[in-house]
Amino acid sequence: MPMGSVSLTERYEEALKYAFQLHRRQVRKGSGIPYVSHLLAVSALVMQDGGDEDQAIAGLLHDAVEDQGGQKTLDEIQRKFGERVAGIVLGCSDTLESPKPPWRERKEKYLAHLESASVEVRRVSQADKLHNASSILQDLHREGTGVWGRFKGGKEGTLWYFDELLRIFRKVQPSPLVAELDLLVEEIKTFDSKYH
Repeated sequence: MPMGSVSLTERYEEALKYAFQLHRRQVRKGSGIPYVSHLLAVSALVMQDGGDEDQAIAGLLHDAVEDQGGQKTLDEIQRKFGERVAGIVLGCSDTLESPKPPWRERKEKYLAHLESASVEVRRVSQADKLHNASSILQDLHREGTGVWGRFKGGKEGTLWYFDELLRIFRKVQPSPLVAELDLLVEEIKTFDSKYH
């Protein structure tokens, strides 16, 4: 099969329904945009990068454990979609705890884990971060720099996190997703000077 070509089965359809059930009432930070739009975008980016069905399913479910039930949800994902999908989802989660630990602590722990994570975990993570950066840039164009108030790390912390992600991704798993993320992060950084 050529790069990026993936065969989807009923499992993917089941994962779509499950992701929708878990996230149906959730919206993207500070917007009325359904959260499911992010999950669909991440899954699509994973497939475009050559990910298989398990990775595409993990793209749909990458935030399920962190945002929708912790260990109980992880167990359910393993039961429904298997150990490999559950492992990728766990690898993309920065905590199973509720309430979540402080933002910076979670991000530092996640960054340390990424260095030794599997190729498939990093692919889903790259797709996730790429779509997050794209959404931030769109929101900056729509609403201006007030957007940064939505983020626990603010502008400075968020850009620090993207820089660290890029440093690790470039070193351990460069890809078209990383190249695109790099461009978006640069555009986010220069937004103020370009548009104000």
